[in-house]
This record gives sequence, structure tokens and C-alpha cells, in this order.
Amino acid sequence: MLTPFSLLSWQNFLLFDMVDVGVLVIDGEDVLFANTAFSRVVGMNLRELQAKSLLELGGEAWVDFTLGQSWADALPWPMRDGTDRWFEVTMRPTEFEGRTVQIATCTDVTSRMRAEGAEASMLQMLTEIIEGYPVGTFVIDKDHLVTHWNRACEAISGISASDIVGSDEAWRAFEKAKRPLLADMVMHDIDEGALLEHYKGLAWRSPAAEGAYEAEVHFEGNDVRANRWLHIAASPLRNANGEVIGAIETLVDITTRKAAEEDLRHAHSAAEQLVSERTSELVTAKAALEADVASRKLIEEAMQQRLQEVTELNIQLHEAQERLVQSQQQLLQNEKLASIGQLAAGVAHEINNPIGYVFSNIGTLQNYIDDLLTLIDASVKAESEIASAATRAELAGLRKRIDLDYLKSDVLDLMRESREGIERVRKIVQDLKDFSHVDATADWQWVDLRRGLESTLNIVNNEIKYKADVIKEFGELPQIQCMPSQLNQVFMNLFVNAAHAMPDNVRGTITVRTGQLDHEVWVEVSDTGSGMPPEVMQRIFEPFFTTKPIGKGTGLGLSLSFGIVKKHNGRIEVSSTPGAGTTFRVILPISQTDETRHDLAG
Repeated sequence: MLTPFSLLSWQNFLLFDMVDVGVLVIDGEDVLFANTAFSRVVGMNLRELQAKSLLELGGEAWVDFTLGQSWADALPWPMRDGTDRWFEVTMRPTEFEGRTVQIATCTDVTSRMRAEGAEASMLQMLTEIIEGYPVGTFVIDKDHLVTHWNRACEAISGISASDIVGSDEAWRAFEKAKRPLLADMVMHDIDEGALLEHYKGLAWRSPAAEGAYEAEVHFEGNDVRANRWLHIAASPLRNANGEVIGAIETLVDITTRKAAEEDLRHAHSAAEQLVSERTSELVTAKAALEADVASRKLIEEAMQQRLQEVTELNIQLHEAQERLVQSQQQLLQNEKLASIGQLAAGVAHEINNPIGYVFSNIGTLQNYIDDLLTLIDASVKAESEIASAATRAELAGLRKRIDLDYLKSDVLDLMRESREGIERVRKIVQDLKDFSHVDATADWQWVDLRRGLESTLNIVNNEIKYKADVIKEFGELPQIQCMPSQLNQVFMNLFVNAAHAMPDNVRGTITVRTGQLDHEVWVEVSDTGSGMPPEVMQRIFEPFFTTKPIGKGTGLGLSLSFGIVKKHNGRIEVSSTPGAGTTFRVILPISQTDETRHDLAG
């Protein structure tokens, strides 16, 4: 509730409208002031914000924040569409006109918070892949803290994940003293000369991935796994923006191979003196070496395949995120459509029964009135035979007083108008049922598009009738296989948009046409409204893009319509001329494949 301040105080608050960052002035749980930048982001004006408490507007997190000791935090703000906007909030108490108020600076960080959520999902999937990978693997973050240490790495190093994860001491598994590992080095711009010196010339650039290196290193290691030769490969990890967020390193124990190589060297030296005696031993050692090299090649190929899979997984995660946004938008519209269906079912149930007996009663009443009028006409004709002159005069005066001729005519007109009114109510109820298909037993149906168009036009008639005349040019159409309630939603969006496109105080025309071409049908909605410039027309199918004032449109109608038509294997074409009007054409196949029906219904 607004706490009164002097006019000078409010003028001071209005200075906050000069900044682009959102600003709130809070007194306890009351919002005293919100600048234009904050109102624009949350979609609420100052009067709406002042009408509710901070608990009702932002939730317990905002109230706890104002009462706590922390003065900067990221807080969610619930939006009307069910989503959250995130703000980085800095709170500062200020003495103002004898009281202490809180001035909150609110920076919109929704994009960053959503990106962090997507990054967390990617890391979870990376964890599952790494844990099941048979090659020793560990991951460090950008602060060089160990985040993953798989079972194969435990077997090679002799150190459990619980002892190493969360620390910056991955070197403990391999070195006596602290020194950077290959994973630590690849996160930064590498001086190859320094790297070769660090690994005594046993390192090289890896062809498996950009920025990756490989090396063969002898580690002194810990007491359990001392003096081990390892083949190591490390690659930087990047987020969707290409920023390095850590590194991954794989470890293959090649101690046996190195020992075999050393034995071969000794054998070769001895062979110069005892060639005949050691020939068989050299052949055996060579065979073991070749088998080990082949094994190493297989492992390297598996490592390269895994690195490729991680790259592809990152792409799939990005695509899945986009599909999730579209699914959330479609779910919102489906919930609205379900509410319309429930309303139609309720209207049909509650109105059909009384309409039935009223309609029946009017029919019966019509028959009664016809009989009464017949009786009255017969009585008038028989007056001269059955009544005295005085009685006839009295009856004539009565007929003149009640104006019998007008009464007979008006009663028939009233009955006709009543019957037409009941018929109109019946038609409205049927149109509601047709629009939402509340009687449908399955989502996919063979339907007549013209019937859906007629029903939808009746439903939105109140939106159109004050702005435009509707012209119907329906061609012959076959029944098509579709989800009619979803297509009715598309037509409703096109009709309402056409009505909204009409200039103020100018009555326009909306023309609805249908036709068939080969194995497709088309529905065209043309208006004589304001039209669209090219830069607007290029963006009309983007989610949340709208040219309407705040509160007049969500920017989801055409985006969801585009998605529904696309999932029907159809397409939407649009043409527009500024000042002359716009034409939308929806083109749909007559029948659908089994795969399409499964995808759209699911």
C-alpha cells in the first residue's frame, strides 16, 4: 500500500526514471516506487506494483532478502506467464523523511541464469559419460578444482574420487611435489617450447581436438602407484559461448609397453655380441610390442571417438534447449485451449437442456396460439347468430380496445422472433463445441476445414464486428486429417490479428478464401489493414516479438501458429504492403504420415 510522501519526495524518486537499470524503493513489504526500467521488464506499472505487498509480488525470497544481512544476491521475480525473471539485486537502506527505506538496484540477469542452468545440465551428462568410460579420466574447472575422477582413474592412481574431487591437487596422484599437469596447461595459451621442456620433449599437439595435447610421461607418483609410465591426452572444455570452463585429461598406463621397449633396447645391445643366442627372445619381444602398439591405437581411436561424442552432445543440448522453449510455449497455449474446451462443455451441458424444453414449449405454444386465433375468428363470425345486439356491441368495443387485429399479428411476430432467438443460442453452443471439439474421442480426425472456419469466425465475431466486414470465398475442399482444435487456434490468431490491423475509425474488410491444389489445401486470410514494413515482417514468427503495446499482446500467437502448421507438415506464407493490408496463407497436406501423427500427438 502506498505510503504518503511529500511532492518533493516523489520528484526525487522520479529521478530514478533517468537510469536504464531497474530501481525499487521498498518500505517493509510495501513498494513505494518503481522506475520505468523495472516496470518494463516485469510487465507491471507502478499502480499495479503498489497495489500488492512485496511477498505477493516477488515471493518470500525478496522479503527474506530485505530483512537479512546480505546486500547483493540473485533473486527470481514471478511473471504472469508462469516464468521467472532473475535480477541481480543490490539493497541499500536510506533515511528518508524520518524513516528508513530500502533502495534496491535490480539488474536483469535472466539470460545468464538460464545459460548457467544449461551448463549444469551439460555437466551432468558429461559426468555420466566420464564415469562409464573405461579409460582413466578426470576433469578440472577453470579454477583448477577437480570435478570428476572416474573409476578407471582411481584404479590407475590408487586415489579415490572422494579424496581428490573438490581440491586443486590432482598432481598428488602422480607427482611428489606440486607442478602443473597437462590439463592445467591446456586451459591457457600454451607456449609449446615451455610445454616440451616441461615434459622433456615427450609431448605433442593432438589431432583429436582443437587445443588438445598428448604426452608420454613417467610419473614418480604416490606410494601405491609409484614409477608409472602414462600416455596422457588433455583438451580444454568450452561452453556454448566458446569460453574455456575447464579441461579434461585421459590416462592410459603404458608401463608394460615402456618396459618392453627398454627390454628391447637391452636385447638389441646384447644381440651385437650374442646374435644367435638371443634371436628368439627378440622375436617374442617384438611381437609383444606390436600387440601393445595395436592396443594403444585402438585406445587412441576410442578416445577420439569419445571426444567427438562430447562435441556432438553439446550441439544436441543446444537444440534440445530450443525445443524445450517451443514445448513450453505450446503447453501454455494447450492449457488455454483446454480451458475453452471445458467452458464449451459446461455451456453445452447447462444450456442445451433448458434450450430443449424452451424450444419444445415454444412449438407447443405456437400450436395453442394458432388454435386460439382460429377459435377467435370463428367466434367473431358467429357473433351475429349467438349474441344479442348489446352483447355484439360490447364485444366489438372490446375488440377495438385491445386492437385484436394488431394483437394477432404481433403475437405471431413475437413467436417467430422467439424461435429465431432460441435457434441463435443453439448455434452459438454448437459453434463453441465445434471450435474446441469437446466431443472428439481422438486427437487426429478427418474434418471439414470450412466448418472449423465458420465456428471460429462466430467465436471471434465480437472482436471483428466493430472493425471489419467479413467476406467468405470458400472453394470446394476435401476433408483433411488434422488436429482440428489446434488448427482452430491458428485460424483464431489470424482472424484476431487481421481485426487488430485495422486503423482506428476506419472500417475494413477481412476476406477468407479456401482452395485445393494437388494433395494440399489452403486457407487464405486477407485484410485491408495497415500492413507491415519488411523489417517487421521478417520477425513476426519470432517468439515474444510483438508490435502491440505492453499488455496487449504476448508475441506468442504467430510463433505458436507457425509451430502447429509446421508439425502438420504444412507451411505459412505471408505478404504485406504498408498501408494496403496483409495476406496470410496456410497450406496443409490432406493426409498425414504415421510418424507425423505420433510426433504431434506426443
